[in-house]
Amino acid sequence: MNRERRTEEPGRPDRLPRALYEQELFRLQTELVKMQEWVRAEGVRLVVVFEGRDAAGKGGAIKRVTEHLNPRLARVVALPKPTERERGQWYFQRYTEHLPAAGEIVFFDRSWYNRAGVEHVMGFCSPREHRRFLQQCPVFERLLVEDGILLRKYWFSVSDAVQEQRFRNRLEDPTRRWKLSEMDLESITRWESYSRAKDEMFVHTDTSEAPWYVVESDDKRGSRVNMIAHLLSTIPYHEIPRPELTLPPRPASTGYERPARDLQTYVPDHAGALLRGTAGTAGTP
Repeated sequence: MNRERRTEEPGRPDRLPRALYEQELFRLQTELVKMQEWVRAEGVRLVVVFEGRDAAGKGGAIKRVTEHLNPRLARVVALPKPTERERGQWYFQRYTEHLPAAGEIVFFDRSWYNRAGVEHVMGFCSPREHRRFLQQCPVFERLLVEDGILLRKYWFSVSDAVQEQRFRNRLEDPTRRWKLSEMDLESITRWESYSRAKDEMFVHTDTSEAPWYVVESDDKRGSRVNMIAHLLSTIPYHEIPRPELTLPPRPASTGYERPARDLQTYVPDHAGALLRGTAGTAGTP
């Protein structure tokens, strides 16, 4: 039976209450900042892989993880489809150039596992290329871990009913319509093919050196705090003392005068127009 084609368990709360979610999320994000400072101070290299079905909540989780981190030290890698030159490279080559240096964290919003999922199901790679990936991937990841990289892999698992509802929400929301593509809709008709591909991928790549961690993501709030709490629990970080900082006193004026407002171009006061009830529609040609 397909393990991902499921319904909510009887008696299980539908959703983590927002107030409790926001309180715990902020606490966890504070810990993520501490972890980032430990990564920087200790010269650690951390890679976090986010995988899962379309609309499983990967993007939202990444957004909450990185919200308060320093983008100079923690970056998100979301690669487009490979170029003609990249298609002629060793498959893992385009990903290795994005691996972190000492003191950095890299979050892969989809990763080299594209070959085990969408490329395999949609026929974008040959059966031989797929078999080679399943053989080489554990070796590739073992090399990363042996070289000292901390590698964490998360699979966001969503039920078919919730995925379809999220697709419908994207169709109706003009701010999220860009998240939906013909390829995403194709995943509905190929649900079981993706399930078989994921199961085969886990058989080959769920290793002791680089295990998979499954995140139940029908409840987005719950999945986010579960994933972040787990990530923190697997990293041996500790708080790094920060130097005490105090604001210096503002020096006395030396006679500087600000230029007249009419000498510079200001953006229109759209906020003020809203308060007065006279604002037009922003962006209307």
